[in-house]
Amino acid sequence: MIRPEAPFVGRLVTVEPLAEAHREGLRAAAADVSIFRYMNWPGDFDRYFDEALASSDVPFAVCVAGEPVGSTRYLNEAPEHRRVEIGWTWLRPSAWRTGANVETKLLLLEHAFDRCGMQRVEFKTDARNEQTRGSLLALGAQFEGIARKHMILPTGPRDSAWYAITEDDWPDVRERLEARLAAR
Repeated sequence: MIRPEAPFVGRLVTVEPLAEAHREGLRAAAADVSIFRYMNWPGDFDRYFDEALASSDVPFAVCVAGEPVGSTRYLNEAPEHRRVEIGWTWLRPSAWRTGANVETKLLLLEHAFDRCGMQRVEFKTDARNEQTRGSLLALGAQFEGIARKHMILPTGPRDSAWYAITEDDWPDVRERLEARLAAR
């Protein structure tokens, strides 16, 4: 089971299981709704937060110095196939390019591969989201293709770009992420 029993603690971030105590901090972090342009954002923070808490996903608050700066989740877990997805990741713009996303992904990937024995971690994003697509490649995820008209967003149909890291890729990906963090 992918659900952790404790927060993941890094040098830059703490990735904490989402709780009611994160609501107001995340509301403030989500104030710039343009960060959700490529996501299936319901348009209402409380609805988003309540759905995250109630879902079968494993949602987290990403915190820097104890303050929530964003959120991420494990979702679509398929233990019988040793597969999980990391998604719904967003950070307030002031946390971009600080290493927060890199360390968050490292902590989530370590848990998935090293503690839970996953053989595959998947990611998907709107095919138009060049910033996230570049970030996924920089993490070491492999591009696997475009699922056309994969979902409907408030703006219309979305093509989704799929990426993955497998257990075979993981040692090199870990080394890459650790080197990026050490350079900060």
